[in-house]
Amino acid sequence: MSNAQTWDPERYARHARFVADLGMPVVELLAPQPGERLLDLGCGDGALTEKLVAMGCRVVGVDGSAEQITAARARGLDAQVMDGEHLTFEDEFDAVFSNAALHWMQPADDVIAGVWRALKPGGRFVAECGGHGCVAKIRAALDTALRRRGIDAARVNPWYFPTTDDYSARLRARDFTISSMALIPRPTPLPGDITGWLETFAESFTTALPATARAAFLDEVREALRPELCDAEGQWTADYTRLRFAAHKPQRRVA
Repeated sequence: MSNAQTWDPERYARHARFVADLGMPVVELLAPQPGERLLDLGCGDGALTEKLVAMGCRVVGVDGSAEQITAARARGLDAQVMDGEHLTFEDEFDAVFSNAALHWMQPADDVIAGVWRALKPGGRFVAECGGHGCVAKIRAALDTALRRRGIDAARVNPWYFPTTDDYSARLRARDFTISSMALIPRPTPLPGDITGWLETFAESFTTALPATARAAFLDEVREALRPELCDAEGQWTADYTRLRFAAHKPQRRVA
């Protein structure tokens, strides 16, 4: 979770509230039980964490953004600043839950190792994140516009969008048992113009440019995307694909 991307809670709430609103299917996969102790990995401003607490769970939220953690604490949540690649918990949680955050965390194997340590034996890891092909059209437009300016987009791209085979192999290498794993196309209507999405999520790309050049860059990307992602009524839709999975840490063997 450490890259050029920053998180403004007010901007996030304005342009990205759909992230939490569309998180209920993975909450249903988690099937949280009252009294369970959960870790919400990449909790953001705590909108979904709050729902888990309302279900009777004891939830700790972590996020790499101090600003988002301040917003989560303002909701009365137990939340702390911590990078997903450097989790410090040991055998504490019945489940680790994550929504729309794992694709910001690299290297993925460090995240998975930290989740393993954080879970009690028999604990489960349930998450949804960007999967292979997520925002492919948006990424292509960003890549092309940066290439025109002599910048290699691969150098600044913060996202990791794995295939099911890739992420399954990483989980199994850490001895997780996978109970479900699916790649789900999910075109997502945006609450406003695509520029708001780009300003919220693509900061790593824009900050590769001088501040004076960023507005023109975003306009170019917007116009390149208009034929593909904006309909005749002006509704913008992001070409999301989600990876949703459930896995568990085996019970400790009795000697």
